[in-house]
Order: sequence, then structure tokens, then C-alpha cells
Amino acid sequence: MKKIFLSVCFCLTIGVVNAQETETFKEKGYTLVFKNNYANLDPALKKRMVKTFFKVYPKLAEDFNKNTAKVVTFNVDTNYKAIAEAGGGRITFNPWWFVKSPGDIDVVTHESMHIVQNYGNGGGPGWLTEGIADYVRYKYGVDNPGANWTLTPFKPEQSYKNAYRITARFLNWLELNGNKGIVVKLDSAMRNHTYKDNLWKDLTGKTVDELWIAYAANPGT
Repeated sequence: MKKIFLSVCFCLTIGVVNAQETETFKEKGYTLVFKNNYANLDPALKKRMVKTFFKVYPKLAEDFNKNTAKVVTFNVDTNYKAIAEAGGGRITFNPWWFVKSPGDIDVVTHESMHIVQNYGNGGGPGWLTEGIADYVRYKYGVDNPGANWTLTPFKPEQSYKNAYRITARFLNWLELNGNKGIVVKLDSAMRNHTYKDNLWKDLTGKTVDELWIAYAANPGT
């Protein structure tokens, strides 16, 4: 059995890395394969990650993509250096992030939406991909307050292309101001590879730049 050891100082501070463990969970017609090579992963956190997945993922499938993957793998990997990433039915998590930010459970929500999105290459702009995922985190998240996570307040220097929470706030404003359902339509176009810049005008009667100008003039609170 292969073991990976960190430096002595780091291990004493953070925890011990062991060989990968795998467990499978099934619920609501979906399967979650949970892989983990961090021996000190809090069992309560693991339970919460699993619970969050099964609470959120079926809803996202129903609302956005009924053909999304039925089997999803969580990979908690001490060798992964970013916070999390998703692709090919797999979500990789950095356990040190959860040590630092134990309340940030809706990383699961954001990354689960990436599995549902499944745009492939050429689906559309990256800023919109991440904006939709953070919009979903805002709308479907189980405990954003626990992570002190909110949509980014509007500032004049922002752009809809800033992605993540800035774009998500813009999308939420559109939903609340005469364009209900636009996120689902944009998401579908990205997945079907029918997204074009003029899609915004087709859906709303205005270009995305015109919509942003209207948003900037009255962004709300």
C-alpha cells in the first residue's frame, strides 16, 4: 500500500495523508462515488458534502439538464492545489481548503452545477459558464451565509465578463427584471452549442452590452 507523506512540520499542523479510500452512496436515482486520500477528513464534513450533493444535484438535473450524469465522483485529493474543479463526471476538492474554510459547503453546489452544465469545448464564453455556476450557488446553495458568501455588490468599474459572482449578480438582476428563465435558456444554448453573441438580443430584445448599461443604471441592492 503506497503512502504519501508531507513534511513533518506540515503533517503536524494539518494532518496525515493516507492511501485513497473509496465509498459509494446511492440516492434519488443518482450514485456518488466518494474518493479520499486525506486521513483526517472530518467525518461530519464528509457527511455534509454527501448530503449537499443529494439535496442539490437532483434539483439541478430537473431544472437544467435531465440528461446529466447519473454517476458522479468526488475526489478529495491532497495533491490538488486549487480549491475545486469539475469535469467528466468528477469533482476534485482540495481538503486544505475545507480545513481553512469549513463552512464553505456550497463549493459542492457550484461544482455540481459544472457537471450538470457539461458544455464541452466551444459551448460559449468562460465568464458565462462561471457566472451561471455562481448564480446557481446563490439560488440553490444550502448554506452560503455559513461561508460568508454573497453576490459581489455592484461597482461601476465591473463588467459582465468578470465572471463568477459579478456575472451571477447580473444574471440574477435579469431574472428579477423582466427576463425570468433567461439563465435556463442561456445554459441550454451553451450545452447545445447554439450560443451566439446575438442570443441576448433574441431573448430580451437588447444586446448584452445594452442590458449591462441598464443594470449599471439601476443595479438594486
